[in-house]
Amino acid sequence: MPVIKAPQEFNVEDLFIDLRAVLGTALYLKCEGFNFAGSVKLKAAAEMVAAAERDGLIGLDSVLVESSSGNLGVALAMVAADRGLRFVCVTDPRCNTASRRLMRSLGAEVVVVEAQDANGGYLNSRISHVRDLCASDPRYVWLNQYANPGNWRAHYLHTAPAIARSFPGLEVLFVGAGTTGTLMGCARYFKERGAPVTIVAVDAVGSVTFGGVPERRMVPGLGTSVRPELVDESWLDDVVHVPEPDTIMACHSLAARGFLFGGSTGTVVSGASRWLAEKYPGEEPVAVAVSPDLGERYLDSIYEEGWLRDHFGRLDLPDRPDRSERP
Repeated sequence: MPVIKAPQEFNVEDLFIDLRAVLGTALYLKCEGFNFAGSVKLKAAAEMVAAAERDGLIGLDSVLVESSSGNLGVALAMVAADRGLRFVCVTDPRCNTASRRLMRSLGAEVVVVEAQDANGGYLNSRISHVRDLCASDPRYVWLNQYANPGNWRAHYLHTAPAIARSFPGLEVLFVGAGTTGTLMGCARYFKERGAPVTIVAVDAVGSVTFGGVPERRMVPGLGTSVRPELVDESWLDDVVHVPEPDTIMACHSLAARGFLFGGSTGTVVSGASRWLAEKYPGEEPVAVAVSPDLGERYLDSIYEEGWLRDHFGRLDLPDRPDRSERP
């Protein structure tokens, strides 16, 4: 029976979904959304805060500040509440309403930066605002998820070993690329051990993380308008870029079978399915994809008809399975 004293102490590590019946592809999905923050970002938040405390960077009057599109902000708000610390999340208009409300419910201050950067995104603008806050008052402590080694270390210590335990014969691992913390932690773990695992990064079209051309991106989560300092392509074997309409189609295909996941998961599943079809036609390698979060926070966006129509026009979404002939 699990008994915890802090919300970040609980996370389900051994839940995987066999997506063969949904996708027609042999792919296992590691579900990271079953913790009190609702996403894989709780691991990074807990590790980065703990490391900052060990290093003496956080005092009683410190104010944590971070740039986030949503999930890490929620996770840091939760850890800060547990530690009795103030937290300011600097986000942008793409951050969904549910995430903003969650952060505020946990006692965080949420600042929405409206100015786009030169790449048409918001990351540079968010980081600039964070830097201005830190320059204005020494109490602000920026954990900097884009460069903080605690970000990837959390997944090196927890996420990757959990996958290795469940799938000792793993052949291909798909991980989405946002800050690249999950990606780099998992890649380092398997590569350092000489495991014969192909590491495939999944990114959004319009992201500049792997040298892509910057474009408008509406789904928060994966992709960046500024290359993260953590990324090191020498640990990776391949990169897949997924258009946002494909992300939405994958989300709705999963939802049609009762699995409601977030936009990042839709991107990873779509990219993994395409990559496996191209690289292993007619074969079934042991393949795992990491699902960062669940779908409840996206009900007002990728699962809302008006939002989809406004941003993507008419999409030919998958039909719900016909159950009319079932007894």
